[in-house]
Amino acid sequence: MNIGGQAVIEGVMIRNKEKLAIAVRLPSGKIKIKKMRTTYFPAFFNVFLIRGIVGLGFTLYDGLKGLLWSSNQQLEKEEKLTKKEIIMGLGGSFFFAILFFVALPFFSAYLLHSEGVLFNVLDGVFRIALFLGYLAIVSRMEDVKRLFAYHGAEHKAIYCHESGKELTVKNALSFSRFHPRCGTSFLFLVLLVSIVMFSLIEGPWWVKLSGRILLLPIISGISYELIKLTARFQNNFLLRWLVAPGMWLQRLTTKEPSKRQLEVGIAAVKAVLD
Repeated sequence: MNIGGQAVIEGVMIRNKEKLAIAVRLPSGKIKIKKMRTTYFPAFFNVFLIRGIVGLGFTLYDGLKGLLWSSNQQLEKEEKLTKKEIIMGLGGSFFFAILFFVALPFFSAYLLHSEGVLFNVLDGVFRIALFLGYLAIVSRMEDVKRLFAYHGAEHKAIYCHESGKELTVKNALSFSRFHPRCGTSFLFLVLLVSIVMFSLIEGPWWVKLSGRILLLPIISGISYELIKLTARFQNNFLLRWLVAPGMWLQRLTTKEPSKRQLEVGIAAVKAVLD
């Protein structure tokens, strides 16, 4: 059974179609685990393109629950975050992402060349450059480095499980921290697909800009299908080339985990498989 996951605050969340488990390292040094049912969409949504859009929404919702619980395990009782505070924070992050990765490259390209192929090329190049620059900067922050190390622990633990080997720290250490189904690969596919889709939008500037925002769910759905395709045909040369940039980017979004961090990742995988 395929499993996936994400890094959370001082821990790892692993999920499959039925349940998810979050394992975190408490300030006391102990590992604490929480299990819950996965938020999964009804079967009639399981159709091409739609499943990617709807599934992404549910995945983000589960990720929100994981972040809320994991962050509160590191805080004193009076400091604990509420779901409202997390939602407001994510809402602000989403607004920033639209402003920084859609509006800014759009108007930068528009000022240099307002139409035609060159405009679309500049828009795409600026968007990718901003994305890479942002990752390069945040990956140097100490708190983010710890988060990215847990991201690496998640990948190694999943690889160890997929290989059929016993889930131990020693076995997991031998696996790569780079995984083709990573969200980083998905995000880079979103960037590539957006360049193609955005180039199809014609009209005045406000039509082009609003179209870029409205097409984001469709672009996410297409990118999801491409990720599923690459996972199914991992040995296909063209598909491996398609996910290669995302694999390279994981050099920024993952770090080599410590043995203690791997213990947390393995605990999360075992809890889901239990």
